[in-house]
Amino acid sequence: MNTEPRHTLRLLAVGDVVGERAVSDLSRLLGAASARYAPDITVVNGENAAGGRGMLPEQIDEIFAAGADVITTGNHILDRDAVIPRLEDSPRVLRPANFPAGDVGVGYCIIPVCGVSMLVMNVSGCVYVAARDGSAFGSPFEAAEQILTREAGRYDLAVVDIHAEATGEKLAFARFFDMNRDERDRRVAAVWGTHTHVPTADARVLPGGVGFISDIGMTGPENGILGIDSDTIIRFTKDHARVKFKVADGETVMNAALFELDARAARAISVRRVKFTMR
Repeated sequence: MNTEPRHTLRLLAVGDVVGERAVSDLSRLLGAASARYAPDITVVNGENAAGGRGMLPEQIDEIFAAGADVITTGNHILDRDAVIPRLEDSPRVLRPANFPAGDVGVGYCIIPVCGVSMLVMNVSGCVYVAARDGSAFGSPFEAAEQILTREAGRYDLAVVDIHAEATGEKLAFARFFDMNRDERDRRVAAVWGTHTHVPTADARVLPGGVGFISDIGMTGPENGILGIDSDTIIRFTKDHARVKFKVADGETVMNAALFELDARAARAISVRRVKFTMR
């Protein structure tokens, strides 16, 4: 992470890491991205690192060692009980802020980047997504507003990973903060979607200055279906079979989005999709 003061900075948001091999490959992939784009901060979603569901403590260490400054997650983060102690003592490992009350972990952190304070937030969508016990998540809109209001004055700009299924919900979230930037000075500069593992073609800067993309895709084997073995997913979807998911074989790809941000105005200058493949 770059701490040298300047007004324009680059944020690399990396899509859901799927499987152990993708975790191992991440160091080389982030190294290639760093050499080409020189990001000032890198945020990696580690949601599916452990066999496609959740993360293990040692994988958190590997993802940070590979170059992540913050790790975001999603609806599967509590699927692995072993990760719970790390969520309690790792302020830069985030779980969605709108998880049911009482769940361990934090939904945001504030870190120094290029001489400014950046609030990095993680929320979950509610449409077609539920907690592991089947209970509903709280509103991502309300959770984000509460955090931005509570931390007003402590950050210069905010960025959000919204882990959600429905593209419309993700765009509505971004549009809301884009249309209401002046009201209570919300200062959201970037919103990117994760969870579907399929990169979308709608990267752009919204009229109010929020950089947005519905989904940045995944980091994992491209040969399968969303990173999981094709035969397994076909049996699950076509035959409704009870199957244990396994990560697909094949080379690892890293899908991500690169945001260029104006720290003084707390707005995006540009956003574009990027992709790297293991060679």
